[in-house]
Amino acid sequence: MVKRNTFDRQIFKAKAVGLHASLLIFLLFFTIEIHAQDFYTGFFSDLALGGYDAVSYFEKGEAEKGQKQFEVEYGGVKWRFHSEAHRQEFKRFPEKYLPQYGGYCAWAVSEKKSRAAGDPEYWKIVDGKLYLNYDRKVQELWLQDIPGHIERADLHWPQMQNRE
Repeated sequence: MVKRNTFDRQIFKAKAVGLHASLLIFLLFFTIEIHAQDFYTGFFSDLALGGYDAVSYFEKGEAEKGQKQFEVEYGGVKWRFHSEAHRQEFKRFPEKYLPQYGGYCAWAVSEKKSRAAGDPEYWKIVDGKLYLNYDRKVQELWLQDIPGHIERADLHWPQMQNRE
């Protein structure tokens, strides 16, 4: 009888440790999701725009990868730039260069009220604002009614930020 109680205690301890570890992992991922909801960074990353240079879209009219040496933190995520000049420009006027809807797919925010990944390769600047889409097919849908999609997404986005 003594051996059985000892064995049961060992099993109980092992289950408790496993449960504790599972809870810690869950909290870690839950915390990452809360932290990253303002700007899309993808899983296991803290890079906005997938490391692309936010200023290049406006200054060069192209999606250009940033470099680690030209990095700045803003809004709880890291932003990379192709040059020191672009990094400094972003630091002076970050709001000018931030992607709309936190870099999530503009079409998904408009049509599905969802946070789908925005791909930095599928983008468009409209009225001085940067919009990203999930992929080429989704961008084609978005391009069919840009003003309507922006109007709907602008209505949906504030509500989407307030829910978890």
